[in-house]
This record gives sequence, C-alpha cells and structure tokens, in this order.
Amino acid sequence: MSDFLSAIGLGGLDLGVLCLILLLLILVLLAFLVILWKRVRNLTARCDRFLRGKSGASLEQDIDRIYEDNINLKRAMKAEQSYIDDLYYRLETVFQKVGIIKYDAFHQMGGKLSYALALLDQNNNGFVLNSVHSVDGCYTYVKQVKRGKSDVDLGKEEQIALNRALGLSDEADGEEDNT
Repeated sequence: MSDFLSAIGLGGLDLGVLCLILLLLILVLLAFLVILWKRVRNLTARCDRFLRGKSGASLEQDIDRIYEDNINLKRAMKAEQSYIDDLYYRLETVFQKVGIIKYDAFHQMGGKLSYALALLDQNNNGFVLNSVHSVDGCYTYVKQVKRGKSDVDLGKEEQIALNRALGLSDEADGEEDNT
C-alpha cells in the first residue's frame, strides 16, 4: 500500500491520518445524502398532493382545458373591447351636458314658467330650447349650438343655460336660479 501512496505522491502520509480523512469525507457525504433525501421526500410529497386523484393523462387534459379557456377569454375580450369602442364612439353624439334655467319672461305671471334648456354632446354640439310663457300663450324657440357657440344671438337666459351646460359659471350674467 505504501508503494501506491508513494506513486501518487503521498508516501510520507501516515495510514491512520489517511483513514481519518476518508472517514470525515464519508461523514460529510452522508450528511449531504440525508439532506438530498429529505428534499426528494418533500418534492415527492408535493407532487403527490398535486397529482392526488389524477393520472398524468387527466392532468394533461386539465392543462389543455385551461389553455383553451385562456384562448377563448382572449377572443371574448377582443370582441368586448370592440363593442366598448363602438359604445364610446356612439356616446360622443349623445346629449351628455345639460343646462337649464327657469325664469319669469314678462315679470307679470309669476311662478317662473318660462325656461331655457341647453342640451350638448361631448363635442359641445346640440341646441338651446327656449320656452317663453305669457298670458297669451307659450312660444318655443330652438337655436343650434356647434362647438359651444350659436350662430344666432342668444338671449340672456339662453346664454346662462348654455354656460351651465358647458360647465361655465353663470354668476357673471347676474342671474341666480332658484329652481
């Protein structure tokens, strides 16, 4: 044995020391073996829990179903997004802004039976409706509004209704509505 140790360059090493080193190496390897065995046991338990009641084929079918569901959800989401985009496009032309003021047109009837109503869409297009009540009857006028402006001069109350629909303050017009 000493010829072998001499051949590999360890001829001066005591055989007892070599056995002690080998014994320590074996103990370290056994410790690693125990650690790896525990990890494999934990992994096996997790796999068993995951596959409980399932075979490999049924698990593959479940994954295929989940994949198909995901594809169907993506298709449905695209269709719904198209529908939502269409609704937003249509909503641009729906009356969204309203301004109204009630007033006494001739200061003779009381009760503020006359009113001006402004209806505007998202782009501030629409109309102002003015209904004037007097002792002789009721008269209604409509004035078109484009981009927040009317081509026809607006009366004081019509302008207040338009300003309210546009979200502007009507305090500058000096009229306070008590509706």
